[in-house]
Amino acid sequence: MNTGGLRQTLLQQRANLLDLAETGDEQAAVVELDQSKVGRLSRMDAIQAQAMAQSQVRRRNLRLREIDAALLRIDEDEFGFCQDCDQQINPRRLEIDPVVRYCIDCAAKHER
Repeated sequence: MNTGGLRQTLLQQRANLLDLAETGDEQAAVVELDQSKVGRLSRMDAIQAQAMAQSQVRRRNLRLREIDAALLRIDEDEFGFCQDCDQQINPRRLEIDPVVRYCIDCAAKHER
């Protein structure tokens, strides 16, 4: 399997996520609870926005870990093989999402 193109895709995804991290993490900061500065509804909006930003940070960090793991599998010549059954993962599946770790059959088992 030609992993060069998938490596580049993973590296680009990683760079994009790190760029987003620089601009988005400040929204996940603690909300100021001083009522003299903002009203109750504004504070509730800020808390909701903070929760959404924190969720985005968690998803972004998870995706970064998945990308790093896929890059490590490429470096160790283990990329493209199911981590459960050691069968080759369909290359089209990897083109869609190069971080997948399981073949379609084992992925279905994990979802149950």
